[in-house]
Amino acid sequence: MQTILVEKHGEFLRDFRGDTVHPSTTELMHEVGILHEFLRQVPHQTMEQLGIGFKGQTFDLIDFRHLPTACKYVVFMPQWDFLNFLADKAKQYPCFRLEMNTEATGLLREGDRVTGVTAQAGGDLIEIRADLTVACDGRWSVIREHSGLPVTEFPMPIDVLWFRVPRADSAPETLGYLGDGQIVIAINRGEYWQCGMMIAKGEFERVQAEGLPAFRSRVAAAAPFLASSLDSLPDWDQVKLLSVRANRLRQWWLPGLLCIGDAAHAMSPVGGIGVNYAIADAVAAANSLAGPLRNGQVTDDDLRAVQKRRETPTKVAQWLQGAQTANLARLSKTDPPLWVLRLLSHVQPVKRLLGRRVGLGFRREHIRTVEHV
Repeated sequence: MQTILVEKHGEFLRDFRGDTVHPSTTELMHEVGILHEFLRQVPHQTMEQLGIGFKGQTFDLIDFRHLPTACKYVVFMPQWDFLNFLADKAKQYPCFRLEMNTEATGLLREGDRVTGVTAQAGGDLIEIRADLTVACDGRWSVIREHSGLPVTEFPMPIDVLWFRVPRADSAPETLGYLGDGQIVIAINRGEYWQCGMMIAKGEFERVQAEGLPAFRSRVAAAAPFLASSLDSLPDWDQVKLLSVRANRLRQWWLPGLLCIGDAAHAMSPVGGIGVNYAIADAVAAANSLAGPLRNGQVTDDDLRAVQKRRETPTKVAQWLQGAQTANLARLSKTDPPLWVLRLLSHVQPVKRLLGRRVGLGFRREHIRTVEHV
């Protein structure tokens, strides 16, 4: 049984993606025995607690230090480094093949069953046939579009502007920063900050019209430590718009086809959980489908079972993300009272509960070998 992974680009180097690897994912890597190598080989930063900076103070609100996992922290790294590591590990299996510079363009069908994909590779149109096609091509999934599966969209009140600036030697160690109605994320990537500023949905053109000096002032109002680095943004080419989108397929599958990750349920960037839920989907699918694939027949019931297992935790996570996004939109209009942040940062049971929910999700998946499937 062979697995073929089709990747549109020639490399994974595309910035402004999710940068967080949560304890749920590092625990899966621990279960397959690659965690220590991952942490040793791939440059990264870690945070045991997440919180916000406000008026020169930091308030830790999410605590991962008590999780029942090997890594009691979130790992921050460029997503391309994470994907390169996983791809190198997968290539060690003779049954795995990674086809770079190969763009999936449509679906092959026989009757009502999906039997593979059409793709462009080196200017040629090719066909790749498969017993099972898995759509994991993101929130703008081509495969999902060609499947015709109905999607429910959830309105999002915000977008995010992503950019990077040089990093000074000393700065607060937290994740989000508030001030003067602005919300800024600053991820430590060693030599630079990977930053995001929240704006109202559809506001980017107005922000551009106000000019870069006004944009720099808005960022510095929430994160003053970035002020001296913002001059490194000479024009808008260095500022990328992430159009925040959230949706979910009503049905994740067709005969011969399964959608997972953002192709099945695009997540808001709030909490940085998207890639971790996508990985949980993949593990659940592998656990459920390895046996049927080995036996040569994946039924509709097998595919339905994967959706049944992953749909409820996804719904809960998306509902909470929606509530959190609405709170962020309100914070963009008025700063929170200082006493509220001080109180929340000292309520340990709430911080631990949030650490568990953010770090592990709402249904943990574990690696099962084929013999146990």
